[in-house]
Amino acid sequence: MEGHSGKLIFGRLGGKDIIAMQGRFHYYEGYSMKEVTFPVRVMYELGIKTLFVSNAAGGMNPAFQIGDVMVITDHINFFPEHPLRGKNLPTGPRFPDMHEPYDQGLINLADEIAKEKGIKLQHGVYVGTQGPTFETPAEYRMYRLLGGDTVGMSTVPEVIVANHCGIRVFGMSIVTDLGGFDVPVEVSHEEVQQAANKAQPIMTEIMREMIRRS
Repeated sequence: MEGHSGKLIFGRLGGKDIIAMQGRFHYYEGYSMKEVTFPVRVMYELGIKTLFVSNAAGGMNPAFQIGDVMVITDHINFFPEHPLRGKNLPTGPRFPDMHEPYDQGLINLADEIAKEKGIKLQHGVYVGTQGPTFETPAEYRMYRLLGGDTVGMSTVPEVIVANHCGIRVFGMSIVTDLGGFDVPVEVSHEEVQQAANKAQPIMTEIMREMIRRS
């Protein structure tokens, strides 16, 4: 997985026992949705109660800048396969409710911590697509018209399965590139990684303190 080492790390952060995925499976790599979300199923069986997810994403909101960190308040699912398709597993109902896919209490906690530390957080809706191509200018504009603020190639399947398992979810996007504006901007994987690495400490600081307080 380019840009992902694929390690599973057990440890402590903020005084709590945690499991961290350094990298993830992506649908565009040819994995099925069940394979993409299998780590969440494993975490559920290990007793995980809260899932923190992060991603690098393209920004479509004119108020966003490269390097901004956005708290995900909701998502739009554009993946062609649903992670709950098939036989329903006993971790949740056949038709799970998704009125609050990202826990509002955790969002409020993140805002409180950011205010204390003088960190600017954006808020918005994440659009999940299969990739692996970056979006065309017209696609950026379409997703923006539909209510999206950032767009990326991950996160949504894992969040759906976590909700099915009754796991609370908190998500953040690092805005690594911008699209859908008057002048098309070329983007490369290397540039995305550079922007993500620069904003990573901000996101880590917020999440570490959230884990300590939650």
